[in-house]
Amino acid sequence: METKINVLSDSEHEIEVKLDYTEIKPELDEAYKKERKTISMPGFRKGKVPMPMLKKVYGEAIEYKASEDIANKKFWDVVKEKELKPISMPQMTNLDYDINTSLSFSVKYEVKPTLELKGYTGLKIEKPIFKVKEEDIEAEVKNMLKSKANFELADVVEDSNYRITVDLQRIDKDGKEMEGGTSKDMVIDLSDSKVNENIVKNAQNKKNGEEFEFSFIDKHMHGDNEHEEEYNYVAIMKKIEKIVMPEATEDLIQQLSSKKAKTVEELTNFTKENYENYYKDQSEKIFDNSLLSEIVKNNEFEPSKGYVKTVLDRMVETEKQNAQQYKQPIPDTNVLKENLKTKADWNAKWQIILENIAEKEKIEVTDADLEELAKEEAEKVGIPAEKLINYYKDSNRKESMIEEKVLKFLKENNKVVEVDPEEKAKEAKEKKKKELEAKKKKKKTDDKK
Repeated sequence: METKINVLSDSEHEIEVKLDYTEIKPELDEAYKKERKTISMPGFRKGKVPMPMLKKVYGEAIEYKASEDIANKKFWDVVKEKELKPISMPQMTNLDYDINTSLSFSVKYEVKPTLELKGYTGLKIEKPIFKVKEEDIEAEVKNMLKSKANFELADVVEDSNYRITVDLQRIDKDGKEMEGGTSKDMVIDLSDSKVNENIVKNAQNKKNGEEFEFSFIDKHMHGDNEHEEEYNYVAIMKKIEKIVMPEATEDLIQQLSSKKAKTVEELTNFTKENYENYYKDQSEKIFDNSLLSEIVKNNEFEPSKGYVKTVLDRMVETEKQNAQQYKQPIPDTNVLKENLKTKADWNAKWQIILENIAEKEKIEVTDADLEELAKEEAEKVGIPAEKLINYYKDSNRKESMIEEKVLKFLKENNKVVEVDPEEKAKEAKEKKKKELEAKKKKKKTDDKK
């Protein structure tokens, strides 16, 4: 077999392959056997036509038909043998079969381009450090206990420890009912800190059938302008229930904590630890995303459309599989593609940058790495390490390990700047406020002119 690789561009190669007839004869023989099963001729039943007669009558058609399948198979053999790395579906550009002589074909395929990398080390990346607040832990423990509470019918609301069911009617500033502003059987937990304080206050001492009013102002952005809208409601009390908290027994706390705690104190500590682990995980994810986003921004380029399509198709398929696994409706393919196209484009860029970093920094996954991983996982899953190693080599585990190593390298070679997310939010809000004030001031000045 003769092969030649032509570099058409930084991201597209073409391979030319020529095979002697002897090299493809086994595949041609298999093609004859396959076709023979479906062909009948006068005097012979289907599948019983003598091979010489079959070759004489249909040989040329069978061999030409088989030549394309053989070319496809041989191409992937070459890919494996020469460790080529096509990143999208290859395209056959030429196929020339000379019966009893040779088979020649050419295939174009996209490759990950070599980039002039910059700005991937020495960066300062912010990492939010979330603080666990004691009041949040107390509220969470209370909510966990409340999930097992009982509700006793009552005649009047005496404090905030009640659940009420009301019909709501939105009214204008003059007290007139607004069309389309009715909500029936709204259940409101007055002990919930997220409930509007006017509802809690005005519901006090109300009985079934009685009314109370409440209002609130909604502030939101319309483009660059802050907009305020006042909402006024009349609530008609339909049902009043007193919240009866359960006794914090050992059995209940074990149930709430999946047997990780027995007392309220232990439940509080268990909850706090969960919060801390969650916040730490979120902090790491935000830092990783910020780091990779900055590197992609510093190495902006246009990935090939074929590779982006490959990434997008893979993402769409994953979404569908997840929906099926969790017994959710299968999303529409076109809707998924539209929603995921921006993410697919970014992922395509990152994968190309990742491979370039790995090559430049000589980051690779060795057989020793696979053996070490196999030994660790063999004990957990009960599968021999040798079988796991073969599985890793046949799957994409090696690629994911390279990504893990590259990410580790990037974390070690860029600086973490820890920030308080609440302070950052305040700064951003203050900055936005100043920008709005500056715009209003400029508008007034322009209007005067």
